[in-house]
Amino acid sequence: MEGRATASVRVDGAPTEATLCGGELRWRRGGAAGERALSLEREVLGVEARGKEVVVRAFVTTGAARARSCASGAGAGGKGAGRRCRRDFVLEMEDGEGAAAAWGERLARCLDSFGGPKRLFVLVNPFGGRKCAKKIYDMEIKPLFEAAGVSITVQETEYQGHAREVASSLDLGKYDGIVCVSGDGVLVEVVSGILQRTDWEDAIKMPIGVVPAGTGNGMAKSLLHAASETCSVSNAVFAIIKGLVADIDIESEKYRWMGSARFDFYAVVRIMNLRKYCGSIQFVPAPGYESYGEPVKQVENSIVESLEQNGKSHPSSYPGPSVEFQASDWRFADGPFVAVWINNVAWAAEDIMAAPEAKFSDGCMDAIILRDCPKADLLMKMSDGSYVKSTYVTYLKVRSFKLSPGQLVENPKRGGIIDVDGEFNNFVIYSL
Repeated sequence: MEGRATASVRVDGAPTEATLCGGELRWRRGGAAGERALSLEREVLGVEARGKEVVVRAFVTTGAARARSCASGAGAGGKGAGRRCRRDFVLEMEDGEGAAAAWGERLARCLDSFGGPKRLFVLVNPFGGRKCAKKIYDMEIKPLFEAAGVSITVQETEYQGHAREVASSLDLGKYDGIVCVSGDGVLVEVVSGILQRTDWEDAIKMPIGVVPAGTGNGMAKSLLHAASETCSVSNAVFAIIKGLVADIDIESEKYRWMGSARFDFYAVVRIMNLRKYCGSIQFVPAPGYESYGEPVKQVENSIVESLEQNGKSHPSSYPGPSVEFQASDWRFADGPFVAVWINNVAWAAEDIMAAPEAKFSDGCMDAIILRDCPKADLLMKMSDGSYVKSTYVTYLKVRSFKLSPGQLVENPKRGGIIDVDGEFNNFVIYSL
């Protein structure tokens, strides 16, 4: 970080002194407003020298911001307190254009030292949520990237699986990261595409960002929640610039026009008519959860085997996790089940806290098993995660997991649904 610098400037026509020190830009405002301070790392997007002026493009907290978006929870700062909005601060240098150019360069060097991305590949899913991701990109996302001086390449997805195809062949050397403007489904496709590459061991290091413009938005919600930020389009974009449920998910596709409200609506429909499925699960419990389930006598290395049996194995791509636990480590539980959820993030959607104890880096997955449940109890307690305290819900952390799905108890000709963030899977055995 460079040393302290001062300059005589005019802000809003009033003469004052600007100071740049320790990653903060400060100047004194007129009247009783006092001193204004901008954190270059936390509030400034970019800077431009324009004649005698230095234009500082910022994204600042303000209680007055009221911008709205057609994305759920979107806007200048979402629903919570401390909302943010875009604002430009113009400092007119008393010493003329030379001083403005020097200050512009100094501020730019300071911003570059934080290591934010300069080139991004952006995937926009125009079919997600209320089908307004393109509008969200044009009105909210693109202006923020432009203000930060980020070079953008945009690709709209045209069909299911398109994002996976793009990610599997993309020249990653041209970009500093991939951004998914969508719900969680496109993110899953991108990761799947990267893991299919022959260079997957290097490709998986590519940063991936997600902007909530779909229906569930569980990953974006979980990431921003972990950073104590409100889930919104602009907050997600700012975080990227600064480097920072089966039946309900799948079958509610028929209600996609409702946007994120379709989860609430279809959850009411399904909870009023809970289904039960046969099947079984096997798992290696995390420390402290060894008492759950019953011991399994013999376990196969099922993750690689199941992929090969289904013709999904790619010799040069990611082979799947290595499952090397002893037979004595494994335990099992048989159905019938209402649902089985596996999560490594807390939020399944913006208003559904599926796994309240989930952590990004604890090396575990959170398993939630529902065998039965009073209907109102399940519906009313999912928004804050307290439903897991129900006696009808089993919640545990696992290190490995295998699901063998079965048929519907009431109709043996009908099977259940396995989905990964809203994308349908038809594997007979699914292991993690």
